[in-house]
Amino acid sequence: MTTLADILRRVEGGTFPDPDLGVTVVSPPSARESCVMAFTGHIVVAAEVDASWVTDRLTPEDMVEPVSPPFLTALAEATGRHAHCLDAMLLAPPLPEPAVLADLEELTGSDHPRLVRALKYRDDVRAYVDPYGGVVIVGRGVAGRLECAIEVPGSAQGQGHGRRLAQAARALIPADAHLWAQVTPGNAASFRAFLAAGYRIVGSEILFF
Repeated sequence: MTTLADILRRVEGGTFPDPDLGVTVVSPPSARESCVMAFTGHIVVAAEVDASWVTDRLTPEDMVEPVSPPFLTALAEATGRHAHCLDAMLLAPPLPEPAVLADLEELTGSDHPRLVRALKYRDDVRAYVDPYGGVVIVGRGVAGRLECAIEVPGSAQGQGHGRRLAQAARALIPADAHLWAQVTPGNAASFRAFLAAGYRIVGSEILFF
């Protein structure tokens, strides 16, 4: 049986779900994680619902309905969860360049709000801070994938620090891994930073908590 982890590992390898205007329903990878992911021409629903429950509420070959408010609201009610915001999914290979890590200091036992938030949604979290107050976090999130997040304080924005932190995240993962980032489409500055750091857009997702 196909799992969400299987699908994500294939995407990391360059193989996407068939663009057949279909919907694949899989079990949530853990009690913490449910989601709707949209790829080109295909939707993946990972939630505690039957495939028939999903298809009964969707028009065949309609790629908009599965990410529209009515369906997402129904799915949230059926699973007892709340839908999070829409995020673009970006993906990048590792960056074997240790120089980008030179000025980072690891946070340990920190109460930094970005780290506290990451620990709610990710495992094996590592966080680092730079001299400008920027933060980069790497951990295992949805279906065990490696995910990163960055934060640049207002006083340091517009100086390329976001791009540098996004590159540093790529240097923090194993040589045989890939790194995911979730970016809200309206956050244009973050989008530019991740694209400039070598990430590419592979789809979108809405998580349920």
